[in-house]
Amino acid sequence: MTDYHQTLSRVLDEIDRNLEQSLTLAQLSEVTCLSPFHFHRLFSSMLGMPLNGYIRQLRLKRAAYQLVYRPEHRITDIAFAAGYQNAESFSRAFRQVFGQSPTIFQANPDWEYWQTLQQPLSNVRKKNMTDKLPETEIVEFPEIQLAVFEHKGDPVTIGSSIQRFIAWRKSVGLRPDISRTFNLLYDDPEATPADEYRFDLAAEVKHSMADDAAGIVSKTIPTGRYARVRHIGSDECLAPVVQALYGRWFPESGESLADFPLIFERVRFFPDVAEHEAVTDIYLPLK
Repeated sequence: MTDYHQTLSRVLDEIDRNLEQSLTLAQLSEVTCLSPFHFHRLFSSMLGMPLNGYIRQLRLKRAAYQLVYRPEHRITDIAFAAGYQNAESFSRAFRQVFGQSPTIFQANPDWEYWQTLQQPLSNVRKKNMTDKLPETEIVEFPEIQLAVFEHKGDPVTIGSSIQRFIAWRKSVGLRPDISRTFNLLYDDPEATPADEYRFDLAAEVKHSMADDAAGIVSKTIPTGRYARVRHIGSDECLAPVVQALYGRWFPESGESLADFPLIFERVRFFPDVAEHEAVTDIYLPLK
């Protein structure tokens, strides 16, 4: 018997790998060994959105990230990468979806509306996330000094904090290729009041730094033992991996938890690489 959930997961992988290429119904239906007629209806019925809508949302999501987090990219180049023939047609499509022109979104994105639009896409990703926990290993982690921008408030507005952190990082020359990138996760967004949610954006530095006008503070990841899981893929699938780490691996591990928050190390990240190629190492601190 064919497992069509696995079949559609292969289709989503094929879309991720070829997002900058022409993607046709006939081409993608071949992955499922179904006729285009049946494949199109199966995709829409099982995932809750039409194939063309899903592809467009992915392309515009990447374009939005590039506009906000990589402003050095020309809008024309972003438009071409998203599959549009020119900046004008891209701007029309972008405004239709996000309610803002690319230029206005770049300068002042409406993060709350953005989050609402991305929720169906996130639901598709989570629906097709395997419940298998990736391989977990215990590693020794050396002490690392961090320059940290502390986000506190509604998780919806994290995008604004990321913008500010990236701008500061560029101003001091701490590029990701010479300075490792971390997040410290203090709270579960599902169980924390929005105005109390805390999330640190951090870059490795060689020595502790004095607090500065940009809101950067100095913190340290302590040396010690950590359970490490490598997640490859979209951020939408990080939460199920974290839940499996806490809910399945830890209770059976015989380990005790240290008094330090969960750590993400962003080894390769979107939009510099495609979402399916993003790499995040998850570190759970142990005693």
